[in-house]
Amino acid sequence: MKIGLLCGREQSFPPAFLDRVNTLGATHGITAEFLTLTGTKMGEPSGYAVIVDRISHEVEYFRAYLKHAVLEGAYVINNPFWWTADDKFFNYSVAQKLGVAVPKTVVLPQRSYPSDIDLAPESLHNLGYPIDWDGLLDYVGRPAILKPYSGGGWKHVYKVHDKAELIAAYDGTGPCCMTLQQFINFDQYVRCFTFGKTDIVPVAYDVHQRRYLVEHTYLSQELGARVVRDAQTLNNALGYEMNTIEFAIQDGVPYAIDFLNPAPDFERDRITPFYFDMVVRKMADLVIDRALTGKASQTWPRWAEMTGLGSASAV
Repeated sequence: MKIGLLCGREQSFPPAFLDRVNTLGATHGITAEFLTLTGTKMGEPSGYAVIVDRISHEVEYFRAYLKHAVLEGAYVINNPFWWTADDKFFNYSVAQKLGVAVPKTVVLPQRSYPSDIDLAPESLHNLGYPIDWDGLLDYVGRPAILKPYSGGGWKHVYKVHDKAELIAAYDGTGPCCMTLQQFINFDQYVRCFTFGKTDIVPVAYDVHQRRYLVEHTYLSQELGARVVRDAQTLNNALGYEMNTIEFAIQDGVPYAIDFLNPAPDFERDRITPFYFDMVVRKMADLVIDRALTGKASQTWPRWAEMTGLGSASAV
């Protein structure tokens, strides 16, 4: 059995991960390697039992290949069908229905559109104008956070204090669809590594310096248990097996701020050598387990079932 890795501008994780899988998998006849793709024919098996995807969000061909690989029996981490359809606003809405604390959030019309839409006002006749900026700020509170409804890497993230700052920031977002969100004035912040949906490792995170901290007593036992439980709830609902879930903790309440990170940062220098070794070990164990025991058909998100929308009464 073979395990394939798709990745981008990563230096430390790929070779360490492949080396560990090859070492541990040898007794099971499992090998791991980088994928090399030159075009994909319909009905062509991928040749891999498991594929770990860390780059298809940036390369459309890779995403198309991965969906076809699932069709032909490969187990892909993370599920490319769900990841393709996902966005942060929907995830916040799912979390709210599941009882996970999230900030008040509004999704906004885009600031600009392709030229063929800009030149044809009838294309946008469903949009109301003007936007009630004061009303939206009254709902989420001031200050507020303006950020993309899908995306990451701290791109286009703005803290705004009033209507003027909000409009100024919004005017610079172009075609990006944005969300306006309640600002959580946190006193603690954690990022949770996810392995296989339920194996959750909360890690102290310094937002201002954007670095991980090795502080094993950062959370109280009670708060740590709630963070783990909420992270498990989100992953089980959304179907992610490799993820980073961020919680901003205010007055003892962990608010799920960001949980659409299905290609999380695994670089040694940024997550610390301690957590890097843990990530390599747990990811290798995960993919070997999926190669040996995972079903050929891909697992699917459970949000419909968990929120009651998948029941007969909801139809």
